[in-house]
Amino acid sequence: MLYESGELEQRLIRAADLLSSCTLCPRRCAVNRHNGETGVCGTADQAVVASYNPHFGEEAPLVGNTGSGTIFFAGCSLKCCFCQNYDISHHASDGVAVDPVRLAAIMLDLQQRGCCNINFVTPTHVVPQIIAALPLAYENGLKLPLVYNSSGYETIETLGLLDGIIDIYMPDIKFWANTSAQTYADAADYPGIVRQAVKEMHGQVGDLETDTGGIATRGLLVRHLLMPGGIDETEQILGFIAAEISKSTYVNIMDQYRPCGNALQHEELRQTIEPGHNERAIALAKQAGLTRLDDRDIRSLLKRLGFSL
Repeated sequence: MLYESGELEQRLIRAADLLSSCTLCPRRCAVNRHNGETGVCGTADQAVVASYNPHFGEEAPLVGNTGSGTIFFAGCSLKCCFCQNYDISHHASDGVAVDPVRLAAIMLDLQQRGCCNINFVTPTHVVPQIIAALPLAYENGLKLPLVYNSSGYETIETLGLLDGIIDIYMPDIKFWANTSAQTYADAADYPGIVRQAVKEMHGQVGDLETDTGGIATRGLLVRHLLMPGGIDETEQILGFIAAEISKSTYVNIMDQYRPCGNALQHEELRQTIEPGHNERAIALAKQAGLTRLDDRDIRSLLKRLGFSL
């Protein structure tokens, strides 16, 4: 383990240095977050936790019968205009600032409550803060797999800091076209960056592995949120995963888009996805050769929550 070898401490030093002229994400704002300055993410030197709890809406391998231990961080470095967590992703102060001791305590509390993993939601801009909390958590008995639940807008350098720390990567590949990324997230470079980031993630942890109970222990899980009128980009994304990552990649094609945040500023985003869009996307995934698609069957979810059917 990196903690026992002393490597985790070295990673923390390197991560903390990045905050002095912040280049944690591809925005590379170069602000001194140690001095309270903030860039696109809106976060200075302390992570801000918007909420934490056992969550049952995640993918089946992350939830089990006891839930995924989600920690939602306020702020975001990508800030899609349609974000379903808009209130916290676009308002970095919407939560409680936590030091490493408090963040470690949150992880341990989720473990005590029986969660299957610790699920860091929107963690890119607080990687140093997470690393700083881990030694304290490990010293006090943290044993759960760590999940990195992100937009995929990552630098290879930051992902390198997480090699051997994160057990399960869960990026959401959002856009294939540079024009879409620019229009909806002011990040024309996103498509190229996310492709390289997902390759790095897969190189670190491989395909998703589960234990005998079907609970994820290590590996890559990719999400893709279907967007109105976006079937062509969906086809390109699924083809990329199959051809350049692995046909055994666990993929969750998500059909829950609804206009949120500032989506109404774009006429094409003022609706939900078209009838048959989800079925078409699943067919495209299978056509590309992808074999592990998340099953969002409501009956299975209710059973995990303890309802008798």
